[in-house]
Amino acid sequence: PLSVSPAADPAVISPQDPTLLIGSSLVATCTVSPDFPQKAEDLYWTLNGRRLPAASYTALGPSTLSVALARLNGSRQQSGDNLVCHSRDGGILAGSCLYVGLPPEKPVNITCWSKNMKDLTCKWAPGTEGETFLHTNYTLKYKRRWYGQDNTCQEYHTAGTYSCHIPKDLALFTPYEIWVEASNRLGVAVSDVVMLDILDVVTTDPPSDVHVSRVGDLEDQLSVRWSSPPALKDFLFQAKYQIQYRVEDSSEWKVGGHRRCRGTARGGRGSGCSHLPPLQVVDDVGNQTSCRLAGLRPGTVYFVQVRCNPFSIYGSKKAGIWSDWSNPTAASTPRSERVAGGCDPKGGEQNTTLRRELKQFFGWVKKHAYGCSNLGIKLYDQWRVWLQKSHKTRNQVGKEP
Repeated sequence: PLSVSPAADPAVISPQDPTLLIGSSLVATCTVSPDFPQKAEDLYWTLNGRRLPAASYTALGPSTLSVALARLNGSRQQSGDNLVCHSRDGGILAGSCLYVGLPPEKPVNITCWSKNMKDLTCKWAPGTEGETFLHTNYTLKYKRRWYGQDNTCQEYHTAGTYSCHIPKDLALFTPYEIWVEASNRLGVAVSDVVMLDILDVVTTDPPSDVHVSRVGDLEDQLSVRWSSPPALKDFLFQAKYQIQYRVEDSSEWKVGGHRRCRGTARGGRGSGCSHLPPLQVVDDVGNQTSCRLAGLRPGTVYFVQVRCNPFSIYGSKKAGIWSDWSNPTAASTPRSERVAGGCDPKGGEQNTTLRRELKQFFGWVKKHAYGCSNLGIKLYDQWRVWLQKSHKTRNQVGKEP
């Protein structure tokens, strides 16, 4: 039987797919196969689709054309920059990928956390500069300290670009060594080793079922209740909670005066809470799942968030890691019924509230009333009804039994 040889390539570029440091220079050659009627003077070069100047070409023979590239920048794409040799009519004769970049830097800032004491998630930063212009692989490795073999994490990008999740088979009461290896076409870099015990890096989901409600007719207080995170219900631990809150017309969780929080769980007052500046944050230590905010402004909508930090898990001496904040929950304090008067020592504060309400009222009038003829007490009453409905739909307002 006759054997058929594969068709020869029209041309060959040398070097093929080189890897170079940023700032390097390169001379590449394109040699046309004898089976194709192309001469050196019929050829030209492109880099990433852009035609390179003829002044950088040199004919090295009747069918070989070189191009000189100086002070190369980092590759525009991690798959390499496309250096292509063309025939006079624009046809592609051969191509080569240029990988121009930097070796990886040592990964830094390794931090890890566990949601259920059976798993571990770690994240890191890719060095001080980060950008290598080359595809760089990151591998998280871990092992038990003093003994045990190296293990490799498999589930990457679970908590961001530079992260990995170990779902199971981790031991408690055993320190682990954890490190990250970075590798690309130009080299390998290894992070410092981090040592940790799973019990020392436990965190939870945010507290669930956060409810904020009024405390009877007390115009300066709100009650906050929440549920403990379910992930740790089967483990022996204590919980530390923080509450932060802000008024409706503010976008920042910042201190606006001294407030108090009184523990209300199990019928006791708890240990008490106070602000931690610069945020409006209330610290509550222990397994309490409720707190009363006091010293608030009457007739004001407050947004409240809660987060949790488990600690003393199985006697661990280190604090856990704060959870994310819960979704904001809103409620309003009752409006003061006192009428502002010149002899009232707090008349100035009430005048401020009155002016704010009048400003809201006239803004509403512009949208709902036409002309001045309709301006009267009836229109004001309509506004109060609208205001009440608006608050009820936006806020979770209730009273404690």
